[in-house]
Amino acid sequence: MIGGLRRRLLVMLLATIAVIGAVTVAFHYQTAGTAALQQDQRLLRLVPMLADSVLVPRDAPSVAGDLAREAPSLTLLMAPPIQEFLADRDGHTAVGVFDAQGERLFGAEWLPVLLPSTEAPEFVSVVEGGVTHRVVAQRAATEAGELILMLADGSDARQHWLRNVLLRVLLPNLALFAVAAGVLGWGVTRALRPLMDLKQAVERRSPRDLSPIDERQTPAEVRPLVDALNRLFARVNEQSDTQRRFVADAAHQLRTPLAGLQAQVEAWAQAARSMGAGDLLSLRAEQVLRLRDATRNTTQLANQLLALSRADALRDDHAALETVDLAELCETVLAHFLDAASARRIDLGLEAAPAQVRGHTWLLRELLINLVDNAIKYTPAQGSVTLRCGQGGGGAAAWIEVEDDGPGIAPAERERVLQRFYRVPGTSGSGHGLGLAIADGIARVHRTQLQLDTGASRRGLRVRVVFDAVAH
Repeated sequence: MIGGLRRRLLVMLLATIAVIGAVTVAFHYQTAGTAALQQDQRLLRLVPMLADSVLVPRDAPSVAGDLAREAPSLTLLMAPPIQEFLADRDGHTAVGVFDAQGERLFGAEWLPVLLPSTEAPEFVSVVEGGVTHRVVAQRAATEAGELILMLADGSDARQHWLRNVLLRVLLPNLALFAVAAGVLGWGVTRALRPLMDLKQAVERRSPRDLSPIDERQTPAEVRPLVDALNRLFARVNEQSDTQRRFVADAAHQLRTPLAGLQAQVEAWAQAARSMGAGDLLSLRAEQVLRLRDATRNTTQLANQLLALSRADALRDDHAALETVDLAELCETVLAHFLDAASARRIDLGLEAAPAQVRGHTWLLRELLINLVDNAIKYTPAQGSVTLRCGQGGGGAAAWIEVEDDGPGIAPAERERVLQRFYRVPGTSGSGHGLGLAIADGIARVHRTQLQLDTGASRRGLRVRVVFDAVAH
């Protein structure tokens, strides 16, 4: 990953330099083309002046020096712009005069013979002495009649642009490219060193070391990644601590009922060893009932521990949710506890209104079972337990609640009873302190929590859970 990141950075940076070089070459070529066009326009402007420079010889004394050049049948008296043109590009310019049939009257031998059919100018490029000349030829009316006039300029910008681009653009850019590749390679490697150090620091950690990474030792660009890793470490550490506490608490809670079962069975085995093979072992009813209660207690504890573990596993899991009918769920749970309520002479009632939520059906059933079981267990005989569900007037929230008229829970203890294996001091019964903890864990899986309050008759306990309702 680090190597791939380094390669991508180098490719992007070097590609940027290459694009800049290509744009520079295109700019220089465009500049050269503009200069060449200006050169063509200047040659066109000089052709009429060259036509005015053609004179027919007369008896007047001829003009001597560079101002005049003579041909057998005509005389060239160069206009000042023509002289300036020839002087500025000495050795790279030429002037030619041809008659209408293409016979050379004046000019360099290397000038081509061009016969324009109209008065429109014609441009050609001619190489002479290793120099490319831009040549314009045009028919023009002169004092000597219709002639073909020709001007050649060897300073064509387009013939020099390749050399200029090579010397001024390509070679410097290639050198810059090579230097930049080395410097960028070194710089990117050095810039990524903190990331490599972070990688090695994480690799050197033991599986049990979930301490946060020091953000001050990392670059600002990497800190979001470090923050995410620290949050992950914190969640994993919390989950590991929860699992360790769960295992320790489960072992502690299971030790007592299992020890009781083992002691009872060992006593029976001791009595059986003193008897013959065909003898019958007689047990008192009290012993059998005590064994049954211990077995039920152990089974209930195991089921509660399993439910608690499953709720913990789903707390950070975004498993697919389903639509749950709370009224139907309450009716199912109510039927499950009718016999237990009747045995304790408790009035178990249901007040259900239509309500639907998104959640896990089996978890919500476990939540209700724990709440109703707690209510029946701690409500005295002749008491009442009511299971309710419904949906708010605005339809945005649905709720379930279990209310009893038992001893209730003091406000100071309501936070602590949600902790695992905690029981209010002085509480009677054979509970394990897991019912409300399991219900609260399941509520948190559904992004809500238990609300504990006093019952409507200012006694007992009312436990309420509010969910986001499903729109009908």
